[in-house]
Amino acid sequence: MIRLTNSAAREKQDFVPLDPENVRMYVCGPTVYDRAHMGNARSAVVFDTLYRLLRHTYGADHVTYVRNITDVDDKINARAAESGRSITDITAETTRWYEDDMAALGCLPPDQQPRATAYIDPMIAMIRGLIDAGHAYAADGHVLFSVDTYTDYGKLSGRSVDDMIAGARVEVAPYKRDPMDFVLWKPSDAGTPGWDSPWGRGRPGWHIECSAMSEALLGRTFDIHGGGGDLMFPHHENEIAQSACTHDGAPMARYWLHNEMLQVEGRKMSKSLGNFFTVRDRLDEDTPGEVMRFVLLSTHYRKPMDWTEEKVRTAEVSLRKWHALTADATPGTPDPQVVDALSDDLNTAGAIARLHRIAAMVETGEAPSGDLLASARLTGLLTEGIGDWAAAVDLSALETRLAQARAEAMETKDFSQVDAMKAALADAGVEVRMSRNAVALTPAAGFDAEKLKALS
Repeated sequence: MIRLTNSAAREKQDFVPLDPENVRMYVCGPTVYDRAHMGNARSAVVFDTLYRLLRHTYGADHVTYVRNITDVDDKINARAAESGRSITDITAETTRWYEDDMAALGCLPPDQQPRATAYIDPMIAMIRGLIDAGHAYAADGHVLFSVDTYTDYGKLSGRSVDDMIAGARVEVAPYKRDPMDFVLWKPSDAGTPGWDSPWGRGRPGWHIECSAMSEALLGRTFDIHGGGGDLMFPHHENEIAQSACTHDGAPMARYWLHNEMLQVEGRKMSKSLGNFFTVRDRLDEDTPGEVMRFVLLSTHYRKPMDWTEEKVRTAEVSLRKWHALTADATPGTPDPQVVDALSDDLNTAGAIARLHRIAAMVETGEAPSGDLLASARLTGLLTEGIGDWAAAVDLSALETRLAQARAEAMETKDFSQVDAMKAALADAGVEVRMSRNAVALTPAAGFDAEKLKALS
């Protein structure tokens, strides 16, 4: 039984899909105007891991994962104006960047990745229906959702309308009947993307796209809706209002999941603090995507995640060891305790702790390496292609040389050669473990193949 913390219910609940033959999940994806930063990546990795668990539990053919692409937005318009490039070029390029960066982190492509601009007609139809039902109104080329017509507004975030007005920067416009009313459609000038509509040439507001696309691809009510905690209000709150009012009160999604935000070395990630970086920044600095994924999974998704360089180093050491242990393995059976950890509200930290234990048992011969491989792959680690950076390194010749040097030192009582070899190996990023009867060398953090060649 999978159990998930449902933000809408504020409790952990048994996950019971509407149809076990067709488990459906929608996750808010990127607005494509720039590179994805590590906070964006956390959400993608979290829900990719849930996707893998659902596929394991219900079968790959019985899960549909939709993650949208927002390719019409004022940020995109501003980027086009700044750069002089066309909006089409910018969104095509940045979509490709996002897909490549998420693939580098080991994320599977979603089953559907709808672009907002391909669903303008369904959005217009939904807006027209909201107007006809008295939940929206047209004014000065805009269409706005009337918040006071939906009595459950604020239920997801647990805030009253008065609290939301006090705590948010609400746009006050003369065409609004109420400060909390939000835009479903807005006018476009000649230099801004626009589509013909009953209210004039314009473009959709941000929130309506997810309601329209999720209905088109998953139906009026689906199983799981996910995203970052920063989307709970107003984005998800507005999605719920639009969808419920379109569908006679039927819920949009039955389980709402939100991941917490990311910090860097204990501080909020911010350009002003100089600690802001994108996934591509780290890839270009030779931080493997698999290492980033390990770090992101090391903290439970519902807790703030603190990115530190120490965690990066620790992740690299662990992954190099696991790759070495599974270099020639065929995937076996995922460990039940790893499955149980993931099934308990996606406890990735618990799953990783169990993977460490399995790796230790593989080293002592208590567990087959194939089970470590299968268990790690369930979390998106050690998957085919993602571990090329940690390709198995044959250290057997150096292990033999070090063992011989130690044996000679035991006779001569001169350990200078042994110490020199150990220092050189450490400088090359190789962990040295010596017991009474054996010498074991393992690639570790900072592994440098060129320095190792000089030793060989």
